[in-house]
Amino acid sequence: MSMTIPGSEVYSSRPLTPEQLRQFIPDSLQMHSVTQEQIDSVDALTYEVIRHRLWSVTEEMGEALKRMSGSPIVTDANDFDFAIGDEFGQEVQVGLYNTMLVGAVDLAVYWTLQHRATNPGIAEGDMFLCNDPWVGGGLHQNDVIVYQPVFHDGKLFAWTSAICHEPDLGGVGLGSFSPAAQDVFSESLPTPPVKVVRGFELQDDIADLWTRRSRVPLLVGLDLRAKIGANNVGRTRLLEVIERYGADTVKAVMKRMMADAESRLRSKLGELPDGTWKATGYQDQSHEGDRSLHKITLAMSKTGDHLTFDFTGTDPQAGVINCTYAGMRGGVMLALLPILANDIPWSAGGLMRCFDLVAEEGTINNATFPAAVGRGPIGPAWLTGTLVAECLSQMLDRSVDLGKSVQAACCGTWDTAVIAGLDERGEQPVPFLNILMEPMAGGYGARPSVDGMDTGGLFCIPMGRIPDTEMSEFLYPMLVLWRREEVDSGGPGRQRGGVSASLAMTPLGTSLPMGLVFASAGKAVSQNNGLAGGYPGNTGLDVLVRDADVLETLRAGSMPVGLEELGGRIEIGQCYAESHVAPGEVLYMHWQGGGGYGDPLSRDPQAVVEDLAAGKVSAESARSTYGVRVDDAGAVDAEGTETLRRSLRDDRRVRSVLDESAEGYPVLDVTGGRRIDDNLVQLLREGSNLVACAHCGKLLADAARDDRLRLAAYDGAPSEAGPQVTSDHTHYVDDEVVFRQLCCPGCWTALYSTIVPVDHPDHARMIATLAG
Repeated sequence: MSMTIPGSEVYSSRPLTPEQLRQFIPDSLQMHSVTQEQIDSVDALTYEVIRHRLWSVTEEMGEALKRMSGSPIVTDANDFDFAIGDEFGQEVQVGLYNTMLVGAVDLAVYWTLQHRATNPGIAEGDMFLCNDPWVGGGLHQNDVIVYQPVFHDGKLFAWTSAICHEPDLGGVGLGSFSPAAQDVFSESLPTPPVKVVRGFELQDDIADLWTRRSRVPLLVGLDLRAKIGANNVGRTRLLEVIERYGADTVKAVMKRMMADAESRLRSKLGELPDGTWKATGYQDQSHEGDRSLHKITLAMSKTGDHLTFDFTGTDPQAGVINCTYAGMRGGVMLALLPILANDIPWSAGGLMRCFDLVAEEGTINNATFPAAVGRGPIGPAWLTGTLVAECLSQMLDRSVDLGKSVQAACCGTWDTAVIAGLDERGEQPVPFLNILMEPMAGGYGARPSVDGMDTGGLFCIPMGRIPDTEMSEFLYPMLVLWRREEVDSGGPGRQRGGVSASLAMTPLGTSLPMGLVFASAGKAVSQNNGLAGGYPGNTGLDVLVRDADVLETLRAGSMPVGLEELGGRIEIGQCYAESHVAPGEVLYMHWQGGGGYGDPLSRDPQAVVEDLAAGKVSAESARSTYGVRVDDAGAVDAEGTETLRRSLRDDRRVRSVLDESAEGYPVLDVTGGRRIDDNLVQLLREGSNLVACAHCGKLLADAARDDRLRLAAYDGAPSEAGPQVTSDHTHYVDDEVVFRQLCCPGCWTALYSTIVPVDHPDHARMIATLAG
């Protein structure tokens, strides 16, 4: 039962300006600073040279960590990141790794300047360690940051940081995931900033205290030293840049990098229409045994050159599906960096000046202590980013120039499976623990002009990688039966979402069952929505195959390639659960693909045929979702396709409920209309602000007097979305879940398609500001 803990509020870090931080900094801690005149005086060539040198420092820190770490999370999956901050911790340069962490790193430095500058002090040769997600640095306790002040001539000049996910830091559950947790005391202990290096020397007492908590202390200890080593590289290289160009010049470039990033983002925002866009998403279940949905709701407003992300109305914190303020901020950065700042250097300290966050305390994406937050980054923080991406894409879709950054939701979430047990392959049995990192191969969302990347990775880890199967089998007692892309897992659309993949594995090299922890979402409702009528990608599915001896099948010379060939009994894995997988049994994971863009009935039939041949879509999906008929030679049957698509649109007409107020709305000439998205245009005529269908010209609203689009609506069974619905929502939640589709009542083009609870807010009908 969660409760209020008096005194815990001191650990809640929030962004502070340099002016606010100065009051906490003692006179003994001198800060290196420069004037605006010095910032303005740096010539363009010097600026670019130093900016790229700072970028190369973070890259070299990343390579150093990967060389020293023994964890596949780092070496294979690239789930880590780095930052260089100015003297106050504002992020000047960040790495291209786990971008969610960008929203948390500076919060830890702000807190350290507030609470550690006097006692025990901040001195040259110090490094701090932190895994307290309320303080910042990371998004949950397994995100561990080591960061250091960098001094020059006795003055605090900058901060460097290295952070990665640790495989286990104690707590009730394997990998520190406790599916039944109701508060943080069932999870890994949060540790506020503590000096782990003093006078350039690792403090053995702190290192021992740190690694003692873990089920894999040698690995955690190695990662600790790897992060210290990466920071040493960062300090050395940064001081070399200072020695080459001078401290004032380097600092002036650092300040200008943030100012330039802010200026460029504000300029881009200023070109876009003001308005408010809304989105709502859901977490399936909150903990083991829960059968409810828990919502996050967002209203994103743009005024001038500034954004406000308002999460008011989000559900209260519950179970394990919570993140702190740092996680919410990290979720915003997950979307903002690739969508709005893809052509701006990622000087995050400047970019984060361009938005505000509004959120009620004690909600699932702004949880108060002692909420359980183990699922934070891959649950509510990730969903926060998905909703922000949806709103940003709707805003950008109106712009011809900026619309290239529009993207439907990527894979929706991370499908977590932690296995642990006894490896008996050597002379002496040894314990092991592994987080299966294969879900790194998620499907990317579609764009207005291109399909989503198949198994392209994760939106939040631009340089993420999938583990090498042979290395996984070498390190752990497991046999991978298959790892492959899955048909129909990409969201159907005019542009198809990227397909996802699946993994089937069985224990090999151990006589004992492996412990197993599941933690996932997106199994009952969509977390990978499409845009402009595009369908969501597949729902997630995890199963265990019991009462089947796959090893005997292999000994008999048969290699199973599908669940139906394994026999046995299928046990569906819940979103949050503890279980086991014994020798001869099989764990199957199928994670999510990307959402589609545009109505799938508008897709080029030839592209569907090519997808069919490549195994991206099935014959059923080609026919029932895309409306494409194929002749005996495997080519498009043009006449049959036209007839089928006409029939499918007629099915939409018959089953949909028409907004009665739209019946008298006329059909307009939309030539010269201003684009809203793939399906809608704006027409400014004689004081009217009209919204019409771009395909048939049907008038859908007059924004001068209407606040909603007059559309035809349909709610049906989730399975009606198509074969990409791989799971049955009744296995997970008690809420009524539907496939909801909104169509133009003129030509029956799909404008909105998703899988949501029946009481899902009617955001898709709302008209954002349509300024003249």
